[in-house]
Amino acid sequence: MSSRPAPPGPAYRRLSVEQRRGQLIATAQRLFAQRPPEEVSLDDVARAADVSRPLVYRYFPGGKQQLYEAALRSAADDLQRCFVVPPSGPLSTRLAGALDRYLGFVDRNDEGFTALLKGGSVVETSRTCAIVDQVRRSAAGHVLRHLAVPEPGLRLRLAVRTWITTVEAASLIWLDEDKEPPLEELRDWLVDQFIALLVVTAGHDEATARVLREAVTTEPPGGPVDALLRRSTAALAPAPAPAPVER
Repeated sequence: MSSRPAPPGPAYRRLSVEQRRGQLIATAQRLFAQRPPEEVSLDDVARAADVSRPLVYRYFPGGKQQLYEAALRSAADDLQRCFVVPPSGPLSTRLAGALDRYLGFVDRNDEGFTALLKGGSVVETSRTCAIVDQVRRSAAGHVLRHLAVPEPGLRLRLAVRTWITTVEAASLIWLDEDKEPPLEELRDWLVDQFIALLVVTAGHDEATARVLREAVTTEPPGGPVDALLRRSTAALAPAPAPAPVER
């Protein structure tokens, strides 16, 4: 009886240099998101990408550290692009658009986003910290450009960078809270946070007050700014006196 030939194995995919590099980076991002980076080996990456270990080294001769930084840079570039929105329309609308893209990234890449921002990894270096910090600085720069301030003062820069930190922290807490509240509610809350932060800063800084007044002129009647003022006024109003108890 003649033996049957063994079924053919998976065909080797011949990719261009950029395609192969992108494949390895995407594979590494997925693995780093699922486990702490120090627990992921190059063998793990090679197996998940269905390639040999020497091929991984061919593209990343610096080993896992170089691959980790490349994966981090790729995710950071995606996050930075979230804040690039058209410079037209009310400020609140532009911020909401940027947050929709940012929070959408967080939602789609929840574990990867956490891996991007968490500290304590054995592969964390000054370069990886600089990559993450660049995301924050780039996001703050985009927000300042939306405010149309060529040379923002210290207090305005402080307010904007504080808000970027708030967005980042809120995103991580949102993931920790099983993605509650709904994304739209989180987005609107963060827009309100920014407006409120500008109001507080404007009370201490005339330059910020001018920026705030200019931004408010573009807001539609009954829009997010008016809604925030109504809610704030209602929250600060004295509670009604209890009705007298009839005897």
